[in-house]
Amino acid sequence: MAVVITLDQMLLKRGMTLSELATRVDITLANLSILKTGKAKAIRFSTLDAICRELKCQPGDLLAHDPGEDDL
Repeated sequence: MAVVITLDQMLLKRGMTLSELATRVDITLANLSILKTGKAKAIRFSTLDAICRELKCQPGDLLAHDPGEDDL
C-alpha cells in the first residue's frame, strides 16, 4: 500500500506508549497495533480525530504517501 502510517514515530516524539494511547482513545491495543504496523486497510475519521487529539498532531503527521511501497 502506498499510504504509510507513521504512528510509531509520533508516539516516540510524544513519549507515549501504544498502550497509553489505546486507553486514551478507547481503542483496543490489538486494533491500534494493526494500524501502527501498517496492516490496516482503513481508518475511521473518528478514530483518526481521536488519535490526533491525544497526540496533538495533524492527520498528515501520521500518514505519508510513498509510491514505491506498492512495489514491495
